Amino acid sequence: MKDNQLKTAIFTLAIGDENPMYRAALLSFERYAEKVGADLIVSKELHYPITITNPKHTASPAWTEKLYIKELLKKYDRVLYLDADIIITPDADNIFEVYNELDTIYLFNEGQLLERQPVIDKISAIMGEIKDWPKVNGRPVYYNLGCMLISRQCPVFDIASLSDLQKLCNHIKYYEQTYVNYLIQRDNLKNKSISSRFNRMDVLGAENYKQASFIHYAGRGYTNSSLKREVRFVNDFCDIFANQIDADILKEIKSDGWDLFIDKAHKRYKLPRTIISALAKAFVTI
Repeated sequence: MKDNQLKTAIFTLAIGDENPMYRAALLSFERYAEKVGADLIVSKELHYPITITNPKHTASPAWTEKLYIKELLKKYDRVLYLDADIIITPDADNIFEVYNELDTIYLFNEGQLLERQPVIDKISAIMGEIKDWPKVNGRPVYYNLGCMLISRQCPVFDIASLSDLQKLCNHIKYYEQTYVNYLIQRDNLKNKSISSRFNRMDVLGAENYKQASFIHYAGRGYTNSSLKREVRFVNDFCDIFANQIDADILKEIKSDGWDLFIDKAHKRYKLPRTIISALAKAFVTI
């Protein structure tokens, strides 16, 4: 690294049971990290314990792990956080070069497409109202945290606290994402929306989605059911990297993805795995 070159890291979470989607995602992250000259940091255990009890919405204790970005920014100039349900495609642009203002936090504004006013109202009722929350297309700006580029000069994770997240986690939808959005607006932190090619979600439709730099399989992940999300992910990964990763590795990932789908269907429908497998092979399309 040259003396004047910024030190960069890519940070993600892969907590819990071995998941073929995580394995595939990390393979794409590793290749990208090498390409752009960044270190890859993978968190596989929790450092910020939180108590989730009878939450009103889906809430994971793993979401607090984003607070670790504060520690990473003591070592690195810039950190790219990515959810582990993202594929970075082989020809992806260098996001560190595309978005280079160090005092700015960069995320994709999903609020221009999805109605997020209700969750903003809820956090405002707990944390205090913010006047003149900015809007795009008549909707409040609300960023998706699945892809987040932040530099040391942006203080959002110096401001963020575990105690605040504890106040919110049982009451607010997407509690840590909504909290970061709230802090950005409350403290007037410099922020800009990234292109959808760096956080391509199915809310934008399925046409040409594989041409994006970062494909994000949030929610149902380009399928008609969240049950199929991991299978869609690994199948796409194997197609995208067909000529770049060893065929045996891709075959194993694809098989493991299908097995995970069968396991999830078995738990949901309480039928024997053999019956679930036979029905899935006959009728399920991914």
